[in-house]
Amino acid sequence: MRPEEVRNTPMASFRFIDLFAGIGGIRTAFERAGGECVFSSEWDKFAQQTYEANFGEKPFGDICQIAGPERSDDYIDENIPDHDVLTGGFPCQPFSLAGVSKKNSLGRKHGFEDETQGTLFFDIARILKVKRPKAFFLENVKNLKGHDKGNTFAVIMNTLKNDLEYTVKSCIVDAEKWLPQHRERIFIVGYDPEQVDGITEENILIPKEPSSAYKYPQLNQIIQKEAPQKYTLGPGTWDTLERHKAHHKAKGNGFGYGLHKRPISKDEVTRTISARYHKDGAEILIETDEPRPRRLTIPEAMQLQGFDPASFNFPVSDTQAYRQIGNSVAIPAVAETAKKIELMLR
Repeated sequence: MRPEEVRNTPMASFRFIDLFAGIGGIRTAFERAGGECVFSSEWDKFAQQTYEANFGEKPFGDICQIAGPERSDDYIDENIPDHDVLTGGFPCQPFSLAGVSKKNSLGRKHGFEDETQGTLFFDIARILKVKRPKAFFLENVKNLKGHDKGNTFAVIMNTLKNDLEYTVKSCIVDAEKWLPQHRERIFIVGYDPEQVDGITEENILIPKEPSSAYKYPQLNQIIQKEAPQKYTLGPGTWDTLERHKAHHKAKGNGFGYGLHKRPISKDEVTRTISARYHKDGAEILIETDEPRPRRLTIPEAMQLQGFDPASFNFPVSDTQAYRQIGNSVAIPAVAETAKKIELMLR
């Protein structure tokens, strides 16, 4: 979405941008906290279709076209509207972490302009530098901390804290406190101390559980008693999964499919739904009256991430829908942190 296409929302308490937007999971969470989205970016054409169908706007494509190394600070400033909060569920890529002292001795530049060059985090860093929002929220897989032997996370935190001078805190949050899905993700929240008085790492709040008023959706309420035949696994797929599980069991480990038998108990929690779920549904299968189990239906999978099937639509194939759901975020968990950011900005 271009700046001139921004929709005005007079009641919004803050403005945010939605980078690496996917299908708008983070956007939904921050809108629930009272925010107005003033810019979105997503490169995948199928995710763009779903985003546009639900938010009425097509996200800008590759953010590198705005914030890439060939673009000037003025170009970034002109093409991305002012905002209070930057949000993004960015992909993790390896960084080259070299000693600053060595670079100085070689007369080379250091800081994010060198260490993050050519990575997608570089685009986030440049936007933070140029637009200087009051706060940011970044989301990634739990393993970001150990990615590339810890180098990736070290560069990210060094860039945010030292190069960009934000006050930053990170935390692993498990969505199963909000939804019946075990899904651990790292949330990174930062504030500009020049714009948010008295901010310290200690008073940055990233909730690990919902408020007492939150109504937990139980798995046995989400799973339908019956589902169309197309969701039942074919004989070839099921045989492959059974052989795979038997192979690993013989080796003494627990790898294999995850099967929920009926009746589903009140407190059951699924494994993490992934972008590959469409292939065989192995991580979350539901017992049926037939010899073979079934995948989750699209509405069931949506609810495991906090999407409302009554109001959110997928104008794409089931394959793309599963991929998009698996790539998205657990909306209620993100919304809890978004509310804390809104309170801090107020």
